Amino acid sequence: MYDIPVIEPEEYHHVEWIGFNSARTTQKRKGKGIHFFLDDYQFMRIWKYPNQYVEMLKRFDFVMSPDFSTYTDFPNVLNIYNHFRKHWVAAYLQAHGVHVIPTISWSTPDSFDWCFDGEPHESTVAVSSVGCADVLDDFIAGYYKMVERLNPSTIIFYGKVPEQCKGNIVHVKAFTDKWKEATTNGW
Repeated sequence: MYDIPVIEPEEYHHVEWIGFNSARTTQKRKGKGIHFFLDDYQFMRIWKYPNQYVEMLKRFDFVMSPDFSTYTDFPNVLNIYNHFRKHWVAAYLQAHGVHVIPTISWSTPDSFDWCFDGEPHESTVAVSSVGCADVLDDFIAGYYKMVERLNPSTIIFYGKVPEQCKGNIVHVKAFTDKWKEATTNGW
């Protein structure tokens, strides 16, 4: 209905995930993947200038599709626009040889009418629970709907995995959770 570009399926193998904001400065790129679970301003440039990033992103094993925000209090048209942008960038990167794993996101149950458009079925997908604590019921409902509609083979889960979420989950700790685990040497 909205002419959302299609993201082709990818087979997943284990990698270390780093944020897009660290991609340029990372020296060792094999065995790593890029995620966009960051504030939108940190990756808006890939929407504006995708050609500038293709060659660099090809050197990583995987790149998740940009996670442009879809908020429960955004107008529906803005959420659909962000879904379109995510897919346009992902399809563009795939057309240029980048291995893209789709990031699946939704806002409220009303978004289930369009938020799975263009996503591959029976493939690897990625989701994030970061920032969803206040809307956990909507997040769980969307997770169940994603599993029903897409039947993903692997779910890369960034952030805390709620106990209700089941499937072939690969857990990736959020950057903020890694800092919570940091310890000092007696300070």
